Amino acid sequence: MPDLPSPHPAAGQPLFPPSPRPAPVRVVVADDNPVVRAGLTALLSGREDITVVAQASDGREACETALRHRPDVVLLDVRMPGVDGLSALPHLTAITRVVMLTYSHEADIVRAALRGGAGGYLVHGEFTVEELVSAVRDVTVGRAHFTPTAATAVLEHLRSDATAHVEADPKPLFPMTSAEALSQLQSPVRQSSRVLRAGFQLSAREAEIMDLIASGMTNQQIAATCFISEKTVKNHINRIFAKLHSSSRSEAAAKWLGTAVTS
Repeated sequence: MPDLPSPHPAAGQPLFPPSPRPAPVRVVVADDNPVVRAGLTALLSGREDITVVAQASDGREACETALRHRPDVVLLDVRMPGVDGLSALPHLTAITRVVMLTYSHEADIVRAALRGGAGGYLVHGEFTVEELVSAVRDVTVGRAHFTPTAATAVLEHLRSDATAHVEADPKPLFPMTSAEALSQLQSPVRQSSRVLRAGFQLSAREAEIMDLIASGMTNQQIAATCFISEKTVKNHINRIFAKLHSSSRSEAAAKWLGTAVTS
């Protein structure tokens, strides 16, 4: 009869060996300030479960570095020479997760970053080292992080959207209980909107830009969102205005949204 292995571990060996440690979170730090890059790298590299695989000094280099290293997270500044963070953001989010890490705290920039796909927004001076580390870890599993200024901008945007929606389309105190009746009520409106927009004969790109104009975005923000130059945005807008027979952004938006007053 063959010898069976002993059920008892050899002396000095644990009964249940420890599970292997998960691979560390791989990070790219993108900032045009070399002191900031070095500081962030030093802070994060001291953690066992985080490693900084590369640094970048502008948006273009950040994209190239992300393609080469395939990090789990990119920490991205907003204002950088050449290609800035907002312009690079849509390209980076197609590769990996991105957390904006910047001194820029303006509400419109925060909203543009979120529209671009950022998984968090941290403003320098508003977070501790542990909060930064938590943000890097959490964004890899889809948990967003915002410092107070960024969170306030998001909240105000949500509130203004909700207020505008209620004012534009107030709901009755006791809504209809028939889903079918509601669907019948809404479908002609949707169909009318589609017919109205089709009549303008905008191209797909022009329609996209018109949607962004109607949302209140500036030419600079539209350029960053669509990854085109401001001159190209202006050329598109001139053609849009001609097709919509409009002389201003507000007039074009009203016609596009179907809220223009007709004589």
